[in-house]
Amino acid sequence: MNLRELVSALNDFASPSLAESWDNVGLLVEPSPPHTVNTLFLTNDLTEEVMEEAVQKKADFVLSYHPPIFAPLKRVTWKTWKERLVVRALENRIGIYSPHTAYDAIPHGVNNWLAKGLGTCTSVPLHPSTAPSSPAEGTHRVEFCADAEHLDAVLSKIKDIPGISCLTTLPARVEGEEQTRVSLNCSQKALLEVVALLSQNSLLYHKTEILLLQKPLLPHTGMGRLCTLSEPVSLSDVIERIKGHLQLPHVRLAVGAGRTLESPVKKVALCAGSGSSVLKGTEADLYLTGEMSHHDVLDAVANGINVILCEHSNTERGFLSELRDALTIHLQNKINIIVSEKDRDPLQVA
Repeated sequence: MNLRELVSALNDFASPSLAESWDNVGLLVEPSPPHTVNTLFLTNDLTEEVMEEAVQKKADFVLSYHPPIFAPLKRVTWKTWKERLVVRALENRIGIYSPHTAYDAIPHGVNNWLAKGLGTCTSVPLHPSTAPSSPAEGTHRVEFCADAEHLDAVLSKIKDIPGISCLTTLPARVEGEEQTRVSLNCSQKALLEVVALLSQNSLLYHKTEILLLQKPLLPHTGMGRLCTLSEPVSLSDVIERIKGHLQLPHVRLAVGAGRTLESPVKKVALCAGSGSSVLKGTEADLYLTGEMSHHDVLDAVANGINVILCEHSNTERGFLSELRDALTIHLQNKINIIVSEKDRDPLQVA
């Protein structure tokens, strides 16, 4: 499959627009065209050891869940390990792509896979995603009617305001008089200037309507998940379920104030990776994530919420096998897809 065709298919699988604004997703390293991809290599973290594995397995393309390039690179030399990754990729004509938080948001992504470890449950995103292209521009719509005497002067001044879009005019009859109905989209900042302009004419101002443009929510899509178990189970049972799902011999546990290992768990708020900012303030019996700050754990415990921490990438890596199967179908079996055997969490218990 041609590289550009593959990237387009991957963007269809999980739109980069769903990623968090701070993230660095999409195609990160592109060999000179034309570039044909026969073998796609999946990893959670692209380390030097994993890159060597990709080279040995003659991969043409690496999909790394975490972006190996996050902070901007000022040079590409052999000095640092991330720079060396780029050098090795280009020398061996390997493309690098990262989906990261786009895969967190999608209904068939990392967080839904993590939720499967809880048993039978229903789930909704903690922070739902909005449709990226609706509305196309502006945060507010302003509509007002003006007569011929004032129309040209008002439109002339409005067009000079930065942040105005979708300006339209239509004939209208107001209280038996022929007027023009003006509709425009504007940014939050431009709204203040439009209102200030219209308020100079009381007739215009009293005929003004301001609408907040809200993008529709995408179903089952967004950051984190709030899961409601079909039947409450003890905290100790949930721990065993999670350990089994993630294939971990142990997890870290903080028991909420007033709770015990036998306390029932019905609602679980979860977030793969680092969940503090996503989970904070959510009412639940249990927070499940890879890592949280010390003080956020203390806050949760004080509020009677149990916390299970599994280490960052342990809440993500197991998804790769499911992803391999999903991409095989999505890409119509056109590419050989393999999962790294060297990729692993950097932390261990000594």
